[in-house]
Amino acid sequence: MKVALVGIGKIAVDQHVPSIAASGDWELAATVSRSGTVDGVPSYTDIDTMLVEHADIGVVSLCLPPVPRFDYAAACLRAGRHVMLEKPPGATLAEVHALEAMAREAGTTLFATWHSRMAKGVAAAKAALAGKTIERAHIDWKENVRQWHPHQDWVFEPGGMGVLDPGINALSILTEVLPVPVHLKSGVMQVPTNRQTPISAELTFTGGVTASLDWLKDGEQLWQMQFTATDGTVVELFDGGNRCVVDGVDQPIAVLGEYPALYARMADLVAKGQSDVDLAPMVHVSDIMILCHRESAPAFDW
Repeated sequence: MKVALVGIGKIAVDQHVPSIAASGDWELAATVSRSGTVDGVPSYTDIDTMLVEHADIGVVSLCLPPVPRFDYAAACLRAGRHVMLEKPPGATLAEVHALEAMAREAGTTLFATWHSRMAKGVAAAKAALAGKTIERAHIDWKENVRQWHPHQDWVFEPGGMGVLDPGINALSILTEVLPVPVHLKSGVMQVPTNRQTPISAELTFTGGVTASLDWLKDGEQLWQMQFTATDGTVVELFDGGNRCVVDGVDQPIAVLGEYPALYARMADLVAKGQSDVDLAPMVHVSDIMILCHRESAPAFDW
């Protein structure tokens, strides 16, 4: 199938382009970006022009930041195209619900992707926890924003989510592997005095689940979580979910990486005429923004 990629930035170049190139399901047929291009692929700066000139492209994958994404997605759905949404699927829950209704009315596929759910060890962790009662769990999701989002000021603007931009990856895994849903009880967010979104957060959920998020981590980057069940089973996920250890024993992992698995899933959804719009991780982010106490942190500059 022919796919157009919209938003040729770091994540598109690092993950989407090579995943499409390596897949037997897809052909990258066009790009839309204000500045980025892919060698040998027709490029556009306007989504409407691309849609008019490429009626043969049935799928559009949106990789631009969440705030402007709704208008692009709506244009694609109105044009009868299937749409993939990079995480988070939108700037608000309401707009993603609106897109879901548009896709349903148009008879097209809408896929709200959560790449960390496709990490190689997540399925093993889910299987190990199935049917168990979680006694306690803790998430450490700590990285350096200067390394992973250099000079991308949009992450600190409304809709950019701050440390919850990587944090939602952890929440996407949490909502996938837990046998029973949890919800936020309390939390504290640190917000730089010159920014709009948090740079760190300490969170407490029901079910004995806690999380520590930090976007100023020097040295070793930490993307890990541990679950302890009432029967004594301990399940650990490391490297962003790509390594699973159960009671000290490494578990077999999936073959496909995160983004190749997303595109394989999209191909399956289109073939079956289905959509996949699970907003559970985004609900947690909304709760965090509403319920958490805010504390001022030192001004942040690149």
